[in-house]
Amino acid sequence: MLVSVTEMLQKAKAGKYAVGQFNINNLEWTKAILLTAEECKSPVILGVSEGAGKYMGGYKAIVGMVNGMLEYLNITVPVAIHLDHGTYDGAMAAMEAGFSSIMFDGSHYPIDENIAKTTELVNLAHSKGVSLEAEVGAIGGEEDGVIGGGEVADPAECKMIADLGVDILAAGIGNIHGKYPANWKGLDFDALAAISAATDPMPLVLHGGTGIPEDMIKKAISLGVSKINVNTECQLAFAAATRKYIEDGKDLEGKGFDPRKILAPGVEAIKETVKGKMELFGSIGKA
Repeated sequence: MLVSVTEMLQKAKAGKYAVGQFNINNLEWTKAILLTAEECKSPVILGVSEGAGKYMGGYKAIVGMVNGMLEYLNITVPVAIHLDHGTYDGAMAAMEAGFSSIMFDGSHYPIDENIAKTTELVNLAHSKGVSLEAEVGAIGGEEDGVIGGGEVADPAECKMIADLGVDILAAGIGNIHGKYPANWKGLDFDALAAISAATDPMPLVLHGGTGIPEDMIKKAISLGVSKINVNTECQLAFAAATRKYIEDGKDLEGKGFDPRKILAPGVEAIKETVKGKMELFGSIGKA
């Protein structure tokens, strides 16, 4: 059964570990992540960007697929489907379709408008038992065409948004989406500590988990980060394994052209990547 992320992440914050949000792009992705979470006895959050939602045939199709898999694969660990970087309209549509958690990204609005829209969505989400993530200070890099420069959020603004009753808060601390450039300065831990102090006991979210050094991830978790988003790393692992299969000519051997065979190495690569992240985040055995 799908759950919201509220209890999952409150437990993570209290236990000083983080739950991974792994973005899904298709059936293989979803199945690989769910099977790994079950094997590792880890709670898990399936992230869906609005672009991936369109690609997979809409939010209802995704909810149907995930619910079907939870039953068929006997998944017993807590699982949430979470809208990643949702617009106002996207958040409404995903809630309607049965998502258990929503991120409303109002970071590009003036703070007053961000507050007004967030307040409305918080009230609606909570009336449906859905959790809401809000964002303050744009996360750098590109996410579905929205480009942010890796800003550092203002702790006072973070507190204003946290006080609206949101369940989790994504605050920019110099992190970016996608691959990190060579001149990246690293995470701003002073800012993180200040934001954490201003919003305690709110669980915090770290976007752009791909490419942040492990010691930084661990330090961020110790300072109140309870949810870490991973997407690019799984995509790179999947692409590399698929490339190898084709370059080795495996698709030309016997029934090697069967899509299930072509995609199998990529699925294993996703599983390995997800398991490694769950170990790093400390969520194994926490279901």
